[in-house]
Amino acid sequence: MVLSRTSQYAVQALIYIATQPPGEPVLNRDIAARLNVPAAYLAKILQNLCKQGVLDSFRGRLGGFCLREGMHRTTLMQVLLLTEGPDFTKNCILGLKECSDATACPMHFKWIPVKKKILSLLNEMNLDELAKAVLTGKYRLSDLPAGALPQAV
Repeated sequence: MVLSRTSQYAVQALIYIATQPPGEPVLNRDIAARLNVPAAYLAKILQNLCKQGVLDSFRGRLGGFCLREGMHRTTLMQVLLLTEGPDFTKNCILGLKECSDATACPMHFKWIPVKKKILSLLNEMNLDELAKAVLTGKYRLSDLPAGALPQAV
């Protein structure tokens, strides 16, 4: 259950967007710069999240991306199911195609209780909670010095 770069960028971007005032679009290039991620790759991820109903996008001078109404309560699990697909929680920690109680890898039985705790956490944490945590200044979203906090206006 290792997250793809796509999922990492999607989660970072969604948390960053959730730190913005509701309904106020943020440009892809601004999100990419604040998170230190490739803008073209991020644009594809954000467009996919628009198609899946998490984000709204707006064109023009005042355009950009913002969370759709009610999406601030989206859990990390919901995001990861969109970006990784429905089977990502079933994948073997060692990458084996066949791994079950009957055909276990050496990590299988030790990994199951850890995985259950991780899945529980992913189901509990939502974008709003994570955005509020980032806004306290205690946590960051990128390796850049400002930690991707929204800029003061």
